[in-house]
Amino acid sequence: MSSRFCYAFVIFYFAAVLVMAVSLRNANNRTFYKFCVAEAQQSQLKQQLWQQQIRLESIINPAALSKRLEE
Repeated sequence: MSSRFCYAFVIFYFAAVLVMAVSLRNANNRTFYKFCVAEAQQSQLKQQLWQQQIRLESIINPAALSKRLEE
């Protein structure tokens, strides 16, 4: 009789461990996805910043300023 309870406890324990493993894996996947999204957004913001910097440098470039003053 006690061997049946022991067997049932072992089965319950393994089922709980497997459920926790799946839960941790899902949490890991969600965290990795959020990290990838944040990294993509950061890359996009860097590109926008570089574009703004190039625009600013073209505005304050001495050659561009002298061309504007001539007009």
